[in-house]
Amino acid sequence: MRVLLVGGGGREHALALGLAGDPAVEALVAAPGNPGIAAVAELREVTPTDPAAVAALAVEVAADLVVIGPEAPLVAGVADAVRAKGIAVFGPSAEAARLEGSKTFAKDVMTAAAVPTARAYTCEDAAAVGRALDEFGAPYVVKDDGLAAGKGVVVTDDRAVAERHAAECGRVVIEEYLSGPEVSLFVVTDGEAAVPLLPAQDFKRVGDGDTGPNTGGMGAYAPLPWAPPNLVDDVMRDVVRPTLAELRRRGTPFAGLLYVGLAITPSGPRVIEFNARFGDPETQVVLALLETPLAGLLHAAATGTLGAHPPLRWRDGAAVTVVVAADGYPAGPRTGDVITGADRAGIIHAGTRRDADGTLRSAGGRVLCGTATGPDLAAARDAAYALVRNVELAGSHHRTDIAAAAVDGRVTIPG
Repeated sequence: MRVLLVGGGGREHALALGLAGDPAVEALVAAPGNPGIAAVAELREVTPTDPAAVAALAVEVAADLVVIGPEAPLVAGVADAVRAKGIAVFGPSAEAARLEGSKTFAKDVMTAAAVPTARAYTCEDAAAVGRALDEFGAPYVVKDDGLAAGKGVVVTDDRAVAERHAAECGRVVIEEYLSGPEVSLFVVTDGEAAVPLLPAQDFKRVGDGDTGPNTGGMGAYAPLPWAPPNLVDDVMRDVVRPTLAELRRRGTPFAGLLYVGLAITPSGPRVIEFNARFGDPETQVVLALLETPLAGLLHAAATGTLGAHPPLRWRDGAAVTVVVAADGYPAGPRTGDVITGADRAGIIHAGTRRDADGTLRSAGGRVLCGTATGPDLAAARDAAYALVRNVELAGSHHRTDIAAAAVDGRVTIPG
């Protein structure tokens, strides 16, 4: 199988490692890729959000499967363009990707499918924003209606901050706050059949103890020792299958990766958000534990044969990833700094570039992450932090409490 992977971040590096490790993959091309991906794939230049360019590249490299990593190409219709060439693609159509591209669309789908989620209003002016904030009270949850690279959500007790974010975004979804630990569940689907992966937990805020602004994610771990034993079954029954059925009813079946972001509330799981692709950095830990060959699984979803795919196999133990962020991230990350110590197994590249002389430099806000497995969560956590400690990047920062509460048994579900 010849595979084209679209994207160049940490999620794509994790996907590249999984795809390259599948014996069925004879050639892996990544576009545009990154220095870490270059170790396992041929890199090609492309604008990921240009449907015609990606489709042409897929034809040029004779791809049997195209895997689209980021959300922006999906919303732009890249999957549609590739499918029009008769090539199997893992990723939903532009219409189905509106589940992530528009919070309002996602809420409409959830309402129609009776999916448990927070009450919400779409607001486009200050008066509507004020009424919604009055009704729900603090903590205020204000979400940019469109794509915002994981940084479009503000959760705050400060009304002025909430109002300012709403004004900056223009069109927002304001919803009631959901209390309880958060869970990310990835579901591979061909539009009919749906296969859940291991639940994971990520850490959105930049600082220890969940302080500071939201980011694209500062770390993650899996599995979740504190999760209710029936969590996945309940979410598949109450959320995933009704959502997929509603999208089929609308004539826009969703085939690809459905990301279900959940809060485990006293009343049970409630959907915080849907995404239309693998989450970053949760992908790093989930795929580190997946024993089933990745390309075969994604190809089955892309070709409508997922129902016949064998049950997934998982490695024992746990996985943890810790993100190393650039100075100034998330507000204004500094780039161009030299990176050393990133040439070891377990280092995932997210925002890096390499000079002509081989010097590795930072090229984004989330620069790289240390991803490790272990026989248990504590061992995996220790190994991930050992990787991070060996990386040198001027001014960089990382959270020191990734998975700490889970290791110590301090994650509780409010009741």
